[in-house]
Amino acid sequence: MVDYHAANQSYQYGPSSAGNGAGGGGSMGDYMAQEDDWDRDLLLDPAWEKQQRKTFTAWCNSHLRKAGTQIENIDEDFRDGLKLMLLLEVISGERLPKPERGKMRVHKINNVNKALDFIASKGVKLVSIGAEAVAHGHPLPLGVSPGEGEPHLLCDLSTCFQASLPWSILLREIVDGNAKMTLGMIWTIILRFAIQDISVEETSAKEGLLLWCQRKTAPYKNVNVQNFHISWKDGLAFNALIHRHRPELIEYDKLRKDDPVTNLNNAFEVAEKYLDIPKMLDAEDIVNTARPDEKAIMTYVSSFYHAFSGAQKAETAANRICKVLAVNQENEHLMEDYEKLASDLLEWIRRTIPWLEDRVPQKTIQEMQQKLEDFRDYRRVHKPPKVQEKCQLEINFNTLQTKLRLSNRPAFMPSEGKMVSDINNGWQHLEQAEKGYEEWLLNEIRRLERLDHLAEKFRQKASIHEAWTDGKEAMLKHRDYETATLSDIKALIRKHEAFESDLAAHQDRVEQIAAIAQELNELDYYDSHNVNTRCQKICDQWDALGSLTHSRREALEKTEKQLEAIDQLHLEYAKRAAPFNNWMESAMEDLQDMFIVHTIEEIEGLISAHDQFKSTLPDADREREAILAIHKEAQRIAESNHIKLSGSNPYTTVTPQIINSKWEKVQQLVPKRDHALLEEQSKQQSNEHLRRQFASQANVVGPWIQTKMEEIGRISIEMNGTLEDQLSHLKQYERSIVDYKPNLDLLEQQHQLIQEALIFDNKHTNYTMEHIRVGWEQLLTTIARTINEVENQILTRDAKGISQEQMQEFRASFNHFDKDHGGALGPEEFKACLISLGYDVENDRQGEAEFNRIMSLVDPNHSGLVTFQAFIDFMSRETTDTDTADQVIASFKVLAGDKNFITAEELRRELPPDQAEYCIARMAPYQGPDAVPGALDYKSFSTALYGESDL
Repeated sequence: MVDYHAANQSYQYGPSSAGNGAGGGGSMGDYMAQEDDWDRDLLLDPAWEKQQRKTFTAWCNSHLRKAGTQIENIDEDFRDGLKLMLLLEVISGERLPKPERGKMRVHKINNVNKALDFIASKGVKLVSIGAEAVAHGHPLPLGVSPGEGEPHLLCDLSTCFQASLPWSILLREIVDGNAKMTLGMIWTIILRFAIQDISVEETSAKEGLLLWCQRKTAPYKNVNVQNFHISWKDGLAFNALIHRHRPELIEYDKLRKDDPVTNLNNAFEVAEKYLDIPKMLDAEDIVNTARPDEKAIMTYVSSFYHAFSGAQKAETAANRICKVLAVNQENEHLMEDYEKLASDLLEWIRRTIPWLEDRVPQKTIQEMQQKLEDFRDYRRVHKPPKVQEKCQLEINFNTLQTKLRLSNRPAFMPSEGKMVSDINNGWQHLEQAEKGYEEWLLNEIRRLERLDHLAEKFRQKASIHEAWTDGKEAMLKHRDYETATLSDIKALIRKHEAFESDLAAHQDRVEQIAAIAQELNELDYYDSHNVNTRCQKICDQWDALGSLTHSRREALEKTEKQLEAIDQLHLEYAKRAAPFNNWMESAMEDLQDMFIVHTIEEIEGLISAHDQFKSTLPDADREREAILAIHKEAQRIAESNHIKLSGSNPYTTVTPQIINSKWEKVQQLVPKRDHALLEEQSKQQSNEHLRRQFASQANVVGPWIQTKMEEIGRISIEMNGTLEDQLSHLKQYERSIVDYKPNLDLLEQQHQLIQEALIFDNKHTNYTMEHIRVGWEQLLTTIARTINEVENQILTRDAKGISQEQMQEFRASFNHFDKDHGGALGPEEFKACLISLGYDVENDRQGEAEFNRIMSLVDPNHSGLVTFQAFIDFMSRETTDTDTADQVIASFKVLAGDKNFITAEELRRELPPDQAEYCIARMAPYQGPDAVPGALDYKSFSTALYGESDL
């Protein structure tokens, strides 16, 4: 006899567990304790016993027929234990101890005992007797007295033997043919061998079977499976299960919800005829029962589950493949987006750089200012969207690489010339071209402004000189001295001396004209040809005047002996009037001279020089009065001596009227010059205001940008709250940065006013608009990249199942060893971090080898630095699992029916259309010896998905 006291120690229970009808121990016992007090069920509704008897009998026969036998009466045919042991051998595939063939009661008890012992050995908690058994007069276990409540009604084998009973009550009930006890035992067997191993999405037993039914019947109208009793009464759920797996067997659309008997019989008959599932239920019993028996329904439905388990396995394999292919398709879409965005951005850079490198100068300042305005429009309108595209390109690239790492795929390698580094190199070339183009534009505008000023100055001086030389050649060529008297000759000599003095005074002007022309040539003035022609004409004329002056002097000197009488007063007048007249002409020229200044200091210097000039006017006025006094004295002497004068000074053409007229002109030009200088002073003061205004804003915006850059760097390494909290904080921070944009726009407006005013320097600030723009672009890029890093960390955490506590632990460990807060660890810092996390990377041979292996993973480019993202990727790989090529190959093998190849027809049958065609287009033909026409190689395709071979 089996020692149940020893064999069933793990299945015993006491009063504390008897209240819910089962003992401690295995999971199936827990399930029965929670779900089934089947004794009470039978007592409450006898109809359920009838349904169970029919269903359990059919279920047992579906297995016993494999051994060539069956049962007719479930409570009678199992009494001797022979068919019970046979049933357990068939459904378990194991051999039980040899049964006893005797007809005596003891032989029957021993056989049932062997069967129950086998059931208990599988970790099953046997359902015990209940009130009905007591009602039949069976004794209670020793030590248990009536009247203590529900626990007294329950016991199991171990309880019986602990109570020193000679025979197990349960054994006796089975041998005696107790229907309720026998049905309970069969239900226990069904639970263990037909339902317990059912698992759908981490559920088990009843929940798993229910979830499977709900999934399979979800697409069908009028079907809502919520339980294993009334949800099946109208028969539609049974028909839906069959139609879902074998649609050719059921015309589901012709079924009516108001005809449950027809529906049930249709499903039962089809299942028995085509699916080899015996009819275990009676349609009328189900329809006429308010609540069909749950155990009977579950038993029958479990037969459908096992009948379709092959399809379930294929579905699971198909789901895995679909998931893997969806990841690949999404990644390929991201790769295509990256390639297109990179191509568009590189093409834009390629088109833009030649425009920026086109340095062909224009002839006028207006044309160059239009180029400057076009450049400003480029900076304001055309470039900012490209800055955002460049930033988005980098973010997309990083996100794609993260997704590839998380899905165990090879890293994305863009097409030749479309790497992020290629984009950055092209962008750097673009910005260098921008800088050079802007500097060239401003230099060209300065040059053209200088040229316009010099050209106007050349024209003024040339016009004055040409007006002075008008008629001088004819005068010098005049041979009047041949017929003149001695006094006339002397007058002519004096006149010629005065002319020579005047000629010498004009030498400086001619040299200035030539110098201005030379400078215009050196600055590549567009009208240099006409300037040179005019300058050459003036120089040639000047040489001719010099030659003619020398010739006339020689002619006059020949007759100088005959010239004695010279009017000294006229001569003195002429000598003083000529330089004074030249001074006045120079003064008028200076007073009308154009000027160009760029600073307040320069205009103040001109004002100071003008004030100094005005201080000399009293002395000049006294000189004028002295010259006029000489003329008046000559007239007084002539009148007093009755000398008739010709009316003009023979030594000069500068008359008192000319002197007075030019003096009056000088007097008029002085206040005009005052006004012009004051206007320019006001302009320079306005420019100075613009400089200070720009500097004031720039000195705020520049440090603000620098501060935000530092704060972003600090935020990126701090660990405050969850990653979602950090992401929310960063996005709020990003919004605050974007909200600061009006300050930058204001600065741009002020900068444009400065450029329009042709202001080229600003001593009040070290920040240029270019510095501010670059800093702003870097700030936007940095915050976007930081947000992307956190998003990738969330993606990594969720994809790898890393908990928030793990992520915080990783962050804290990383930050602890990131002493300089640079966002990366050196090799020694990283080693210390690993040791703190429990890795054996000490300075021995084995530890060094392990550390070198880890470094090859986190720093494949041998940069000597480990970023936080690389650290998280490594930790996620160490702590979580990912799908592998082997898993995908196994899934394809299921769909292929264990063949080494798969066909297009099988792919289209098992996978959604788009993913099936995706596989067909990429799978290579299968070349194995067992190949058939159209065979496809799913193994090379699967390894290629993970970068282990090429598609």
